[in-house]
Amino acid sequence: MRVPQAYDFVDGVLLMELVTDREGEPAPRLNDVVLTPEQAREFHGTLIREVVRMLCAGVVHGDLSEYNVLVGSRGSVIEPVIIDLPQAVDAAGNAHANGMLARDIDNLTRYFGRFAPELLDTEYGKEIWSLYKSGKLYPAIELTGRYERIEKPVDVGGVMREVDDALKEEAARQVYRMEMGQK
Repeated sequence: MRVPQAYDFVDGVLLMELVTDREGEPAPRLNDVVLTPEQAREFHGTLIREVVRMLCAGVVHGDLSEYNVLVGSRGSVIEPVIIDLPQAVDAAGNAHANGMLARDIDNLTRYFGRFAPELLDTEYGKEIWSLYKSGKLYPAIELTGRYERIEKPVDVGGVMREVDDALKEEAARQVYRMEMGQK
């Protein structure tokens, strides 16, 4: 993942690399550039892959948008650089991680969709989270941008049988405790 290189941390201050553009000037935020449809699709794809890499490492950015991405360069290569990670969360340990990931992806899709409208019809957030939940997400996965929700009818009878079994088991434990207490 392309993020600014950290150099030092002293007394709560983090010294990081200055991300620059081709001319050596401070890199603009993504929000401050106009993209061609091709650039929008390329940057969107790059950032979606970075979101997947972060999630595979157990991290959700939590505030990813065109304001937290710089357009930097390495030599002649122009690339998005993700910044502002202090609010990142543990995907498995945060009950809101799914919603945060969806918001991150929606922010990117809305922004890039201004330049490449076909991106607005994608559902990468749902696809990525579904793969993550099922243990099938890995960094090099080929995504489709499509998500098909498979809904199965709930087996209410089966649920009620489970509840009844649990109640009977608890009643048997109570009887056993009472018998053991009387002896």
